[in-house]
Amino acid sequence: MKQCKIFIAFLSIISYQNIIGQPISKPVYLFSYFKNNGQDGLHLAYSNDGYKWQVLNNDSSVLKPLVGTDKLMRDPCIIKGTDEKFHMVWTLSWKERGIGYASSTDLIHWSEQQDIPVMMHEPTAKNCWAPEIIYDEKSKDYMIYWATTIPGRFPESDSSGDNNHRIYYVTTKNFKTYSSTKLLYNQGFNVIDATIQKMGKQYVMFLKDETKNPVPQKNLHIAYSKNLTEGYGKPTPAITGNYWAEGPTAVKVDDKWIVYFDKYRDHKYGAISSTNLQNWTDISDKISIPKGLRHGTIFTVTEAEFESLIKALPVSVK
Repeated sequence: MKQCKIFIAFLSIISYQNIIGQPISKPVYLFSYFKNNGQDGLHLAYSNDGYKWQVLNNDSSVLKPLVGTDKLMRDPCIIKGTDEKFHMVWTLSWKERGIGYASSTDLIHWSEQQDIPVMMHEPTAKNCWAPEIIYDEKSKDYMIYWATTIPGRFPESDSSGDNNHRIYYVTTKNFKTYSSTKLLYNQGFNVIDATIQKMGKQYVMFLKDETKNPVPQKNLHIAYSKNLTEGYGKPTPAITGNYWAEGPTAVKVDDKWIVYFDKYRDHKYGAISSTNLQNWTDISDKISIPKGLRHGTIFTVTEAEFESLIKALPVSVK
């Protein structure tokens, strides 16, 4: 009996180490996302392989929204900055002319939340949706970019339905002062949900064609540029299939780029992969996504950062 108890204790230690202490394949992938309407705030999930995801903190929010008229935290985007801080932006509301911002050193304790008034200079602007951040190694600036509709600004696509968005941006070095707002992407159609990755010497923008009329598009495309803040060309043919898709986030896993997206009419997530950004394979049957996950961003952390995180936030073990 004593030997049996010792053996059971040994198994318990091994099981715990499988979560906390085992060698974790690098990098560790994290998915920042929201649920429902974003009213309860930031959620996090993790993956060791980029395909199978498990929730952190028992799928409870790790940060509550405190700013904005509606106090929502939709479309959270997180990146690790050169200052060793995690910087996050998010959608504050369906109808707001600012975006949310906060920072953290550990993804657990967060700075005071800000409402950045990026479109307050445009009195008729309807919204600021799905902001994202990328770091410009050349200028040493962070670029924040998002989608906004300004009625009448682009009459050539006013009849496209579902508002008439374009992609705008600001830059900052310190998240205290910001440049003036500028237009980032306009190719004559209604566009939302841009997300940019640097690949080699070019910048790759994944985006959603939001056109509804006369023929619905509602699919994902790519636009390329040699410069981060300008020059993105006409979009490629759609890289997603015969369904409505939005909220892309792209991640490099081994030799493949994987683009996750929300098949929102079907109430589920999808994914496609490619080694060359030209030929895409649907891998939706190979991914496992937490229930209720909605538009967010995939980023990576080190093994040490992840171990510190799961010591503070419970891990759901399957």
